[in-house]
Amino acid sequence: MRWQKRSVALCVGLALLSLGQMSHAADDQRARQIVDRVARLSSSKSSIATVEMQITNENWQRNISVQIWSRGEDKLRVRIGSPREDAGTGVLKVGSEIWYYLPKADRTIKMPPSMTMTSWMGSHFTLDDLVKASHLTRDYFTVLSFEGERNGVGVYEVTLTPRPEAVVVWGKILLEVRRADHMPTWQRYYDENGKPVRELTFSDYKTLSGRLIPTRLVMRPLDKAGEQSTIVYKNILFDVPLSEEMFSLNNLKR
Repeated sequence: MRWQKRSVALCVGLALLSLGQMSHAADDQRARQIVDRVARLSSSKSSIATVEMQITNENWQRNISVQIWSRGEDKLRVRIGSPREDAGTGVLKVGSEIWYYLPKADRTIKMPPSMTMTSWMGSHFTLDDLVKASHLTRDYFTVLSFEGERNGVGVYEVTLTPRPEAVVVWGKILLEVRRADHMPTWQRYYDENGKPVRELTFSDYKTLSGRLIPTRLVMRPLDKAGEQSTIVYKNILFDVPLSEEMFSLNNLKR
């Protein structure tokens, strides 16, 4: 996969399939609203979340406990609680800048944009997935490509294709949501040649802190059978008081 070298463009997150014959001038307002609503599921004025990640690769499996603090769309902090060898590892995002703290070396590194698309902690999620460095409706055209029933459930399918000026790695993303409550069910990521690369599925919908969200996210590489990384939300609190100091470089080490 090659980076599209255009001018500056996570969420959380989402997958894509593009319509090759579609004009890039097209941008379906209803599709845009659907994508925006999904992107806001786990965002608010501020939030604190505790999640567990299980990584399954060909030869090993590991579990990671993570705490995530966010404030608005431009401030986010991540800290690993376990396992012991990784405890204290942190990520800080302020605006478009991202820093990584390595406790063993007691060193803070500023991350170049290219590194946000690499595997995070050996998982099938990238740092971009984690800190939402990309903004789907800003970086992609959105089109409602299907509306109807699948397996007895009413769904919308949205196709996203890169805007000419966006710097993105995915050539296409396809997102499916339930029509009744706009909960995402899956999203699929394609390379610039139209080949499906990975798929993210959503399940275990629960009301946490007064908001219905999918609490289980599973990312699977489509070229490696049996491998996957699972994120499970154990708890999340929305609109909690968080100070500016929480998102400082000094606090990243604590």
